[in-house]
Amino acid sequence: MMTGSIRMIWLPIVLLLLVENCRGVKSASNYLIGLGSYDITGPAADVNMMGYANLDQIASGVHFRLRARAFIVAEKQGNRVVFVNLDACMASQLVTIKVLERLKARYGDLYTENNVAISGIHTHSGPGGYLQYVVYLVTSLGFVHQSFDALVDGIEQSIIQAHGNLRPGSIYVNKGELFDAGVNRSPSAYLNNPASERSKYKYDVDKDMTLLKFVDDEWGPVGSFNWFATHGTSMSRTNSLISGDNKGAAARFMEDWFDQNSSGSISLDESKINEIPRRVSNIIPVVKDNHHELLELAASFKSSSGKSTTRFLSLATRVRSALRQADRPRFVSAFCQTNCGDVSPNVLGAFCIDTGLPCDFNHSTCGGKNELCYGRGPGYPDEFESTRVIGERQFRKAAELFNSASEKLNGKIDYRHTFVDFSELNVTIPKEGGGTNVVKTCPASMGFAFAAGTTDGPGAFDFKQGDDQGNAFWRLVRNLLKTPNKEQVDCQHPKPILLDTGEMKQPYDWAPSILPVQILRIGQLVILSVPGEFTTMAGRRLRDAVKKVLTSGGSKEFGSNVHVVIAGLTNTYSQYVTTFEEYQIQRYEGASTLYGSHTLSGYIQEFKKLAAALISGQSVESGPQPPNLLDKQISLLTPVVMDSTPIGVNFGDVSLDVPKNSTFKRGDNVTVIFWSACPRNDLMTEGTFALVEILKGKDLWVPVYDDDDFCLRFVWSRPAKLSARSHATIEWIIPQTAASGVYRIRHFGAAKSIVGSIKHFKGSSSAFVVA
Repeated sequence: MMTGSIRMIWLPIVLLLLVENCRGVKSASNYLIGLGSYDITGPAADVNMMGYANLDQIASGVHFRLRARAFIVAEKQGNRVVFVNLDACMASQLVTIKVLERLKARYGDLYTENNVAISGIHTHSGPGGYLQYVVYLVTSLGFVHQSFDALVDGIEQSIIQAHGNLRPGSIYVNKGELFDAGVNRSPSAYLNNPASERSKYKYDVDKDMTLLKFVDDEWGPVGSFNWFATHGTSMSRTNSLISGDNKGAAARFMEDWFDQNSSGSISLDESKINEIPRRVSNIIPVVKDNHHELLELAASFKSSSGKSTTRFLSLATRVRSALRQADRPRFVSAFCQTNCGDVSPNVLGAFCIDTGLPCDFNHSTCGGKNELCYGRGPGYPDEFESTRVIGERQFRKAAELFNSASEKLNGKIDYRHTFVDFSELNVTIPKEGGGTNVVKTCPASMGFAFAAGTTDGPGAFDFKQGDDQGNAFWRLVRNLLKTPNKEQVDCQHPKPILLDTGEMKQPYDWAPSILPVQILRIGQLVILSVPGEFTTMAGRRLRDAVKKVLTSGGSKEFGSNVHVVIAGLTNTYSQYVTTFEEYQIQRYEGASTLYGSHTLSGYIQEFKKLAAALISGQSVESGPQPPNLLDKQISLLTPVVMDSTPIGVNFGDVSLDVPKNSTFKRGDNVTVIFWSACPRNDLMTEGTFALVEILKGKDLWVPVYDDDDFCLRFVWSRPAKLSARSHATIEWIIPQTAASGVYRIRHFGAAKSIVGSIKHFKGSSSAFVVA
């Protein structure tokens, strides 16, 4: 009894000491941190996808949704930086301009071009038409306002959320190697780099993942952002479902993993990690083996005819709906892009589709034809499986780094930003034997090998990688658009110019000339925001050059402990950046290095200036402003005129139901087809087109999977191109983690009448059993 009394006396004292200790930890936090996330999926029909430049790759549904994920880090009295990661192919100068205009209207000069970075993950399965230069709008039939607006709105909302969530907290950095998520797709170009330089590195791609872990003083971990180099090309050039590809998948897996295990450090048990995590599975009771009862229960729920509804229902029933969140901040996890220029996720290598043999090493051709050479992902021939595997590999490494992160970021928040005209930049480079030379970059142009594509998505006709000659026929075609002058030809040598985009101005600029370069600093972490795709060795040279400036001369700012990461495809887009030596080989990446062989040297020169200014505390000139071409944009995409169904059929009616009294097992594909309408009528932003529900009790349907889940696909189709009728095919690949029970599939949409009014509708399949 006495021992128990003593324990009772001491218990509140111990608890009080623990609370005081926690308060001590809180007071030690050196930053304000805030994270946010918002839907940027955009139009899921009729719009060409950005990345492969394939005219036939038209969006027709959703694999899983795209998001903008943002973090803000601020000194308690001082500077702050914003970083936004987009599930999009790349950033856009026009999007950045418009977002900054909105932020200025809302926050004044708190967030500007200097301290805001907007970066793309480089998925090739998102809607295009949101960039402002002609060459990036050809396949999308010009500018697509819905794509543009979805991005601008989503970025703004993610920053608003992050700003509203700013609270005292800490940031931890961790780094580790991931070995099986990327291979070099242009090894012949990489091998042209000096042997002495290559010998410094064990691999021909970067294997490092650098991760930030954000810890709120009160709530604990609230998010993570990481940078790792691999292309967003696990989904092929023929895919038509909107998808965040491997990085978007990794983000979805990690956010669900954390939400499912939000009690702290999270197990990476091998037996569990192979299952894609589910946030909601633990709210569904385990159903015992009562198959007959489940069948009887399912039989009482027939498919319902389509009914009118409100858009609110699509938002409210969404599995991860903000309307259903607890008070704590949503966990946000972003998988950001870095120097991925020559890095492919198709890790099995490139093979000829006609013979099955490896492609030609130097030109990536098969019998002289590049169209037959394709890279194979780990799930070959299933692109969805390849996406899952590469996404899961990144997720697993990120989770490991997240759990073991211990190095705390400390020190200043700072930034530098300037605009540079890369069409005529004087660059000072070292001479062999000592001294320096001054060389110049060139107006933008694209070489013949650009049209050859890559092993991730080959081009057409008779183009091939590694072509430094070109041919007479395509020169004739080129000259109908613009014949490059001798100065440009000499400047771009040995690139044979296919499109002289930097000197093509009709109906407006075809390519950018003025580019942003930016450094963000958070303590001992430095982020280099680059507006393109740096190859592996180009990225290494840039990081090393900046790190040398930051740590040289006995700098007390960093000492030797500095983490330098490249944020690729940031703030705008200007294609590729190779080393001088890789440029000579003229594979796809070299042919797409717009400003000539000294492009990388130009970037290194300008970033070294920014790094020096960062160390010295000096300001930098803002530089020449890029154009705002919004008013000049042309759109040839036809609008939705109207939607219709056959007489006696409602929108949302089931066209093909599940079989009567059906039972499915895990791994099966459950397919239901609904009469639908064009998804462009309502993008269902922060909502869902598709939903899987489980029956809880006798009559309560609980949402468990929606169109933001990897296992649920929303596929939209018309019977003919100009038809007003359409179908929504919803495919649910039942996960191994799905609970046994009674399920149904639902569809939400919006139809446009002949007079232009929009009506929302819903439909439900018959119930079925998962056993």
